[in-house]
Amino acid sequence: MAERLGELGFYTLAGAPESPRELIEEVAQAEALGLGTVFLSERFDLKEAATITGALGAVSTDLRIITAATNHNTRHPMVTASHATTMHRLTGGRYVLGIGRGIGPLFDAYGIPKITTAQMEDFAGVMRRLWHGEMIFNHDGPIGSYPVLRLNPDFDEDIELSLVAFGPNSLALGGRAFDHVVLHTFFTDETLQRCVATVKGAAEQAGRNPDDVTVWSCYATVGDHLSEALRLRKTVGRLATYLQGYGDLLVDTNGWDPVVLDRFRADAVVGSFLSAVDGTATDGQLEHIATLLPEEWLAPAATGSATACAAAVRGQMALGADAVIMHGATPTELTPIVEAYRAGTA
Repeated sequence: MAERLGELGFYTLAGAPESPRELIEEVAQAEALGLGTVFLSERFDLKEAATITGALGAVSTDLRIITAATNHNTRHPMVTASHATTMHRLTGGRYVLGIGRGIGPLFDAYGIPKITTAQMEDFAGVMRRLWHGEMIFNHDGPIGSYPVLRLNPDFDEDIELSLVAFGPNSLALGGRAFDHVVLHTFFTDETLQRCVATVKGAAEQAGRNPDDVTVWSCYATVGDHLSEALRLRKTVGRLATYLQGYGDLLVDTNGWDPVVLDRFRADAVVGSFLSAVDGTATDGQLEHIATLLPEEWLAPAATGSATACAAAVRGQMALGADAVIMHGATPTELTPIVEAYRAGTA
C-alpha cells in the first residue's frame, strides 16, 4: 500500500451512481493509491449518509471519512450524536461529522425548515457536549427545545466536526467552531484566498490556533486521459448543475458577470432540464451549454496532462488551502494524477 497522502481526498459515489456498492471498489482503490480522506455528499436517493458512512467504515482501514455534507435538521440531534459516536468507535477515530446549510429551494419543496448559521453553531456545541458525556437539561436554542439530551455519561469522545461553507458567515463559523471547512468547487484563486483568510482569521479571533482548522479546497480534477465526452460532463455539466441550484451565490462569490448567468438561465436547452444537468444531459446538449459559459468560469479546475493536474493541485495549497479534494473523479481516474503528484513532491 502506498504511503498515505493526508492532504488529498476524493468524493465517493460522485454524481448519480447506479448502486452504492460502487463505493467498495472505490475505497479499495483509494487506499491502494494512498489517498487520505474519502468524502460523501448526502442525497435523497441512494446516498443516505448514515448507511453509506457505515459501509465506508466497514470496508476501509486507513481512510478518514467525512460527510460533506449531511444536514443537522433532517434527524433528531440524539440520532445524529449517536450516529457519530457509533462511527467513531467503528472506525477507530477516523470519522468526521460534516454538516452544511443545504439547498434552500429543495428544503422548501420538501417542507424542511431552512438552516441558519446560528443553528449550525448551536448544533456543534450540543454535539461536543454530548460526545463528552454531558447530560443536557432543558436546551432551548436555535436548533430547538429539548427537555433532555444525553448519551452514555461515560463517553469522552473527541470527534471532529466539519462544515461545508460558502458565504462569509458560514466561513467565520467554521473558523471558530469546527475542525474542518470544505469550500465549494469552481472557486477562483482570489475567492480561495479570501475564504482561507476568513476561516483562519475567525479561528484566531475565537482564541483558537488557526492551524487547528483544516481548510479543504474542493477542486475539479479532470485529466485529459479521460474521454472528451466525460471531461465535458465533469466540467461543463458539473458547473451548469451548480448554476442551476445556486447560481446567484456562486456568481456573486466569484465576482463573475451576472448578465452571463441571466443568459444561461434564459437558454431554451438549459430551461428544458427538470433535474441536474450533469446527470441527464446528452453530449450534444453539453456541447451547446459549453458555448454559454466563459472560459474564466471553467478555469478554476485541474485539467490537462496528469503532470499539469498535479501541479494545479499543489497550486491550491500554495494559495493557502491546507488540503485538496480532487473533485468529480474516481480513484481509478485519479491514479495517473496522484502518481504525478508523488513524483513532483519526491
